[in-house]
Amino acid sequence: GQENVTHPRRYVSVDGGMSDNARPVLYDADYSAILASRSSDAAPQLSRVVGKHCESGDIVVRDVYLPEDVAAGDLLAVPGTGAYCWALSSNYNYLARPGVVAVRGGSARLIVRGETEEDLLNRDMGVPND
Repeated sequence: GQENVTHPRRYVSVDGGMSDNARPVLYDADYSAILASRSSDAAPQLSRVVGKHCESGDIVVRDVYLPEDVAAGDLLAVPGTGAYCWALSSNYNYLARPGVVAVRGGSARLIVRGETEEDLLNRDMGVPND
């Protein structure tokens, strides 16, 4: 006979996704993630980090162990994404792109500011009344 085994999967949804890192969906790029905003002694739990787009391929990190107490408002860092993420980023679903922070020698500096709703709307020319 056949045995059905269900493996529960935890999904962690982030305020980002395929519009600011298209590499996982385009190239099956594999990343990791860490809880960066605080320390945690909670047990690690296998998680899938997903973006905010309504797409089945909007997966930021396919499988990563994150503390089981990760919660809304926590900051996750995805190291090693590199400059190509920004170069490939888009305004898909009319979302503003995030800023870019460079980290060197233990200090961080904003090198590209995040887009605003005003930035997006300023490009619109309106619909012609022909």
